[in-house]
This record gives sequence, structure tokens and C-alpha cells, in this order.
Amino acid sequence: MGVYVVTGSASGMGRQAADKLWAAGHTVIGMDLHEAEVCADLSTAQGRRTAAKAVVAAANGRLDGAVLAAGIGPVPGSDSPRRIFEVNYSGVVELLTAWRPALAATGRAKVVVVSSNSTTTVPMVPRRAIRAVLAGDTAKAVAAVQMFRSAAPAMAYSASKIAVARWVRRQAVTPDWAGAGIRLNAIAPGAVMTPLLERQLATVREAKAIHAFPVPVGRFGDAGQLADWMVFMLSDAADFLCGSVIFVDGGSDAYLRSDDWPARVPISGLPRYLYRFARGRSI
Repeated sequence: MGVYVVTGSASGMGRQAADKLWAAGHTVIGMDLHEAEVCADLSTAQGRRTAAKAVVAAANGRLDGAVLAAGIGPVPGSDSPRRIFEVNYSGVVELLTAWRPALAATGRAKVVVVSSNSTTTVPMVPRRAIRAVLAGDTAKAVAAVQMFRSAAPAMAYSASKIAVARWVRRQAVTPDWAGAGIRLNAIAPGAVMTPLLERQLATVREAKAIHAFPVPVGRFGDAGQLADWMVFMLSDAADFLCGSVIFVDGGSDAYLRSDDWPARVPISGLPRYLYRFARGRSI
């Protein structure tokens, strides 16, 4: 049996993932604002540092895996763009960076980061906001989305999820992660019935937009079923899964972008040995 940390463990997909891991006999260190083994506010740098240290101490320096499910969403008039960036991006990257030695200590740890299908289905997300988040400049990212006024939280949410998905893919294949036996992947849910979605549905304008959004299977996702995917991604069966973003969204991404992926790699972007392979020459 292993030791796992789950952020956002008090509700929604995080709660379901923690419950399923616990039911399977694992030790689970839950993290949330309340009702958790580690209570922390991930919207502040100090909160993130304190939380990271508390988890390492509780795990005795060894983690078999992690689920980064804590996140806040685009409810106008509620969470500010800055707080969205701090929780959804910094609350993943800073924690995982601090936990990497504990994950590497086990030799075959698995990490699941919760991204979103808004990474591919929301138009007009400013690239400069994404670049700023990845560069660690939250103030610049906030400025980039403020021009959208009432839609600024939605743009901040999408930008934060794009940035964290890119961070996962960039880091997953490096010696510090894949080379250390850590499998780092992301899951991209669509509209899943969680407290976040319930808050959005309680707002007339948000509810109208959500119901108008195409979901080919015709219903919202179930948090328990998404947690089943996460548990699978933490299992030995996922040893060959590395740097992937798995869409579990009822078909929305495929409906809107059926021809956009898979896409060929441009020759100009290939390493030299792959360029030779693509041209039909011996490596």
C-alpha cells in the first residue's frame, strides 16, 4: 500500500479520489481549506510553502503519488483573476516542485494534475497571459485578462489551466521527472457535477452558457467516474503514461476540434536525428 496526497480533498473530484484511494487501503494525506489532514490556503505563497512542508513531514519524505485537484473557477464577481492564477497554477507547480524529492524517493511515483477541457475549447484566451504565468509573472497575467472585464475570471481560468497543462508536458519528459521514475500526467475534465459547477449553474448567465455548450454524450460528468480515471493513472498500469493530457469531457473537445489533433510535427521543429528519420534516412 502507498502514501498519496490529494489536494482539494474536501469536495468534488478530489474528495472522490481521496475516498477511493483510502478504500483501496492506501494512506491518504488530504489537503484543503478545511476538513483535511493538511489545511492550507493555496492562494498565498506562505500557504503553499507551509502546506508543502506539512505533507512531506506527514509522508516521512516518501510519496507514492499525488492528485492535484484543488482549483477555483470562473464565477464572475467571486474569485479574482489573481487568486485563480495563484491556486490553479502556483498551487500545482510550487507544491509539485517541493514534493519532487519525496516522489522520486519511491522510484515509481505517479502524479495526476487536474487541468480542464477549457484549454482547447475556450476562444480568445490571451497568449501573453499564458506566457506570463509560465514565466512566474502573475501580475502581468492578471493585466492581460483584465481587458475582458466581466469575462476576466473565465479567461484567467482557461489561461491557468493551459499553463499548468503545458508545465506538465514540459516537465514530465525531463530527467528530474521521467528520469527519476515519476510519471507526471494531466486529466482534462469537461463539465463535472462538483460544487464549482453548482456555483456556476446558480448564476443565470453562467448557467445559460453551460447548457448551450456542446456535450455529445448529453449529460454532465460524474465526479466519482473522473476519480476512477485518476486512480487508474496512479496505478502500475500507467507506467508507460508520461506527459499526457487525457480528455474526459463527454466528447466536447472532439466535437469542437475533431481535425486539430493529432497534428503532424513540422520538420523545422524536429531534433536532428528525428529529421533524418522523417526524411527516410538512417538514424
